Amino acid sequence: YRFFGEPVVEACVENGASCIDISGEPQFLEGMYLKYNERAAEKGVYVVGSCGFDSIPADMGVLYTRDKLKGTLTAVESFLSVKSGSEGLGVHDGTWKSAVYGLADEASLKKLRKQIGYAPVPVVGAKLKKRGFTFYSPEFKEYCLTFMGSDGSVVKRTQRYLHTELQQTPVQYGAYVTVGGLGSVIKLMFLGMLFLLLVKFNFGRKLLTKYPEFFSAGYFTKKGPTQKQMDGTSFTMTFFGEGYSEGQDPEKGKPNVKICTEVKGPEPGYVATPIAMVQAALSLLEDAASLPKRGGVYSPGAVFSKTKLIDRLNKRGVEFSVISKPEV
Repeated sequence: YRFFGEPVVEACVENGASCIDISGEPQFLEGMYLKYNERAAEKGVYVVGSCGFDSIPADMGVLYTRDKLKGTLTAVESFLSVKSGSEGLGVHDGTWKSAVYGLADEASLKKLRKQIGYAPVPVVGAKLKKRGFTFYSPEFKEYCLTFMGSDGSVVKRTQRYLHTELQQTPVQYGAYVTVGGLGSVIKLMFLGMLFLLLVKFNFGRKLLTKYPEFFSAGYFTKKGPTQKQMDGTSFTMTFFGEGYSEGQDPEKGKPNVKICTEVKGPEPGYVATPIAMVQAALSLLEDAASLPKRGGVYSPGAVFSKTKLIDRLNKRGVEFSVISKPEV
């Protein structure tokens, strides 16, 4: 999307067509907001980024968790687990390239955010503790890492919109991924450090994009996953939410209510993503009365929070459910 996405957005806005994409690149997503939000609003069209696995399960999952808690949800942590069959995991190197160019150009994203001049999102309730980059989770009996995808930035944009435009309580959010035992952590840390070192140099980036399979221990390939790999792969995203029961003031005392929810579905990149994308498009077309009154460039949760998107996804294999009901 960094190289090829903007002409599509520009053409849609200028010709009065709404537009969705499946980008997981914060720089592209937020750059389109800066450049086209006002024009899209004038034209009455909706430009909605990240409508694939990045980041509908996370963004809509936080809203689902909020709606299922009786009271005020103030913080959520999500844990992504991807399971594969005997053939293992496979991902196309397009995703790899997005990561290479995104990390290489991190400074531009900071500048872009300064230009936009985001209003800070207030912290309501107890501040969500930031975890270390790697830690052991007793709930999953696995080691976990900070999730490096776009979910955190997309959820934050949604929460900022819901707070500033609809005066809703903003939810703090942390995103993590389970990785297995200590051996997996050591292997991933080594690959990650090598990646971060190489991505800083032009020569390193050329190596990373030319030999994705070698530098990702076989996960990312130029061919992408085989049909057998896709058939054997699924994901589960578990959300641990905390907040304050009805009548409790979130500005006073500790959170006194918890909830656990889940979003699960088929292989993320090639099965769940098109399901999410098509259902998002149908929500734009068929739930028009529930969309924000003003057009613009939106994150999924901001535009779909009042639509039937979750119901649509539930019927098609990307399932949202409550694992443990709110407990005081």
